[in-house]
Amino acid sequence: MGFPSWLPLLLGLLTAVGPVSTDMYLPSFPAIEAALGGRPGTAQITLATWFIGLAIGQITQGPLSDRFGRRNPLIVGTVIYTLASAGCALAPDLVTLSAMRLIAAFGGSASMVITRATVRDIADGYAAARMMSKLMLVMGAAPILAPTLGGIILAFAGWQAIFWICTLYGAVCIVLVYFFLPETLPPARRVRLSIGAQVSRYSQIIRERSFVTHSMIGGFLSFGMFAYLGGSPAVFIDIYHLSPSLYGALFGTCAAGFIASSQINPRILPRFGAERVMRVSVRVFLGATILLCVMAFLRVSFWWGIALPIFIAMSTQGFNMPNATVGALSRHPGHAGSASALMGTMQFGFGAISGVVVGLLTDGTARPMAVLLLIGGLGAATCDMFRSRRGTIDMGKS
Repeated sequence: MGFPSWLPLLLGLLTAVGPVSTDMYLPSFPAIEAALGGRPGTAQITLATWFIGLAIGQITQGPLSDRFGRRNPLIVGTVIYTLASAGCALAPDLVTLSAMRLIAAFGGSASMVITRATVRDIADGYAAARMMSKLMLVMGAAPILAPTLGGIILAFAGWQAIFWICTLYGAVCIVLVYFFLPETLPPARRVRLSIGAQVSRYSQIIRERSFVTHSMIGGFLSFGMFAYLGGSPAVFIDIYHLSPSLYGALFGTCAAGFIASSQINPRILPRFGAERVMRVSVRVFLGATILLCVMAFLRVSFWWGIALPIFIAMSTQGFNMPNATVGALSRHPGHAGSASALMGTMQFGFGAISGVVVGLLTDGTARPMAVLLLIGGLGAATCDMFRSRRGTIDMGKS
């Protein structure tokens, strides 16, 4: 079955719901705390509830998409996301804002897990890696533009306007899915499972070694990445006194490194292999986080001493995340939605823990963020050491 050449662009726009909703409001953390009466670090709890919602949502969206196809669950989930984003804009306090973020994430998770399953529906091996990298290119524009846009909106319209932009984005996604997204899971391939059978399916997936090793690598790297997402506004805006717009530009630079590596990734896979590329990039991530910890504990007075190792660490993610995803899903073509959902739940469960901890440990230095990034790097490197030939990524199909 052939699919239009613009499909990766559409899938990338849908996947970008996650980074848009995560990144655009990061520069507004101090403003949200001031407006809603929270102490420094409390706005990070809204990020943690967002990650919790993504974790819960993904483990349910996957089975729904395996049962009802990809389109309808995606439309319903995006409607929930859109309405809850409007609720965020109207929130009178941090508790309400956190609750609305939880609901928005539950709905928005559909655009993340179902797009991954859609890629697995139509491609595998190198072809899947190439398509996943195209998605990374499209969705990668969101982290570059979103924080800068958030800083500009914050300067002229206040933090509530950021969530109205998210509401509009969700509405546009609903229209695009309804009119343009083809159904990639035909009725003959859909599976109707009871709760017990679904639990059994998850149990089967999690016993598969390649899935576990690649998902855990992705989970620990997500733990570090979300520590950066939650901790960097306080570090660069409150400690190093960068303006929200300059912080957005810095964040976008790190995202540009991520995009560049995600586009290099499919070009070097045929020569070096996915396992070798991921092994090297995981170790570079670990080395960058060690350097970050050194700089943080020395309490360097120049902000770029913190920003440089973060840039290196985030740039490796363009190699790590596509290969970890393909490796986790490659042995599960019959239930890609469930496998994708379980992987996403693991990653965002790690992210939720990281988001809560970085908020609780906020101490006016970059040390909490740096230590959590290092923990993520150590965990990923340890999981990588336990991979064997039995757990390697099969990239032979196209």
